[in-house]
Amino acid sequence: MKYFSTRGGLSELTFEETVLAGLAPDGGLYIPASIPQLPSNWQDSWANKSFPELSIEILSLFISADEISQTDLAALVHTTYNDSAWRHPDITPLQPLTTNKHILELFHGPTYAFKDVALQLLGNLFSYFLQRRNKAKSPGEERETLTVVGATSGDTGSAAIYGLRGKPDVSIFILHPKGRVSPVQEAQMTTVTDANVHNLAVKGTFDDCQDIVKALFADAAFNAKHHLGAVNSINWARILAQTVYYFLSYFAIRRTIPTDAELQFIVPTGNFGDILAGYYAKRMGLPMAKLVIATNANDILTRFWKTGRYEKVDSESSSPAVGGVVETLSPAMDILVSSNFERLLWYLAFENVQNTNPGGGLREKACQTVKGWMDDVKSIGRIVVPESVLELARRDFTAERVDDNQIRQTIREYYTSARSYTADPHTAVGLHVAGVLSPPPNTIQIILSTAHPAKFSEAVTSALDGVPGFDFDSVLPEAFKTLLTMERRVIEVERPDVELVKGVVERFAVI
Repeated sequence: MKYFSTRGGLSELTFEETVLAGLAPDGGLYIPASIPQLPSNWQDSWANKSFPELSIEILSLFISADEISQTDLAALVHTTYNDSAWRHPDITPLQPLTTNKHILELFHGPTYAFKDVALQLLGNLFSYFLQRRNKAKSPGEERETLTVVGATSGDTGSAAIYGLRGKPDVSIFILHPKGRVSPVQEAQMTTVTDANVHNLAVKGTFDDCQDIVKALFADAAFNAKHHLGAVNSINWARILAQTVYYFLSYFAIRRTIPTDAELQFIVPTGNFGDILAGYYAKRMGLPMAKLVIATNANDILTRFWKTGRYEKVDSESSSPAVGGVVETLSPAMDILVSSNFERLLWYLAFENVQNTNPGGGLREKACQTVKGWMDDVKSIGRIVVPESVLELARRDFTAERVDDNQIRQTIREYYTSARSYTADPHTAVGLHVAGVLSPPPNTIQIILSTAHPAKFSEAVTSALDGVPGFDFDSVLPEAFKTLLTMERRVIEVERPDVELVKGVVERFAVI
């Protein structure tokens, strides 16, 4: 399997090159040259497989055995998803709320967030490739290193740090918006004091941090000197790893629910990575209804599906948000531009070109279209796609928006229900959207729960204030009880300036 850039399309990379590169030099994101279809007997042969076993099957469809042997791939996967690192044997267990509504809990990894599922694997992939490359070097030849840079709105940072802390030949620099992540999220990152871990608190927004990361990758000389690697969901390996839990939940439902039931996945999302994994699973052949995008007040995705306009500020709003990003109770989704949306745009552009202008060079035409769109997003802050493209997007997705009051109400509703469930504010976004939909009676809704409620104590506590019997300590993991008092190490960056961040990398990176 080869991979190419959404904005280029001519040159192709191996899986190893794609993982180590992260972001394409032209600013595009890497996607597979083709989407493999599932084996003819997958529903029977995969039905009782564990999470690691399903991971091996699915990853094998995208990774040539010439790159990673089946033996090595199995070892990587089992090392990643071993019992000692995860608090549930199913890795991502399915919890029933009602007969037709289930929660897919993705927060049983080391940092209590869904990002662990992919970033634990990505860290091991980085180590595997670097060790193999350095082992092949002649005595005295300079070792190959990797400088990982990433931006986080909360959970990516700690998950990436826990996946890469102490890894030889790897330095990691994580940028977070100062004061715009939860206290627990900040503590999870900054209390990791391994020598190869560097936290940067940037006075700005997540989008500022993400723009800096993209600028670093676009700087050819800086990238070549430091061998930059990406941990954000711009890295293809993260999307690939996340497809697995869609399959796991499918089989879990099929073991207990009549076969004529249709699955509807509702995904709280900001950067579009988690739901994009579901899209790939759907394209591979996993049966499901339309994927449901659940956004908070930062609703660029919902507005796109309603209007066909992808724009930083709502042009039809009577009071558009000044500065773009709105601070909400679900800060991991406080994102202005959804990076992974570019990958979906490529598939929409390709199919639209195929339908309207058939002939040769379809891949290149789609890449040119996407490049034009993304250039417009950068320069004027908006694009308007043709109606034919919007219709294609609506075929596989629908989208809804949730505000903070609805988040509070939903947390309270599910905590006080007959089957009490404590939801974090991001999961509450998904639960609220699930409640406003009107699916057919045979539909089973699966809401992706992206983080443990203890990571967002202020939001949960405020929502449940005055509820009889509520005690936040009852949901607080033991590991969190001393976290806020531990030693920290963080570098403050006084403004969102790429040159300031370069200076930090130059000072601390291992090259």
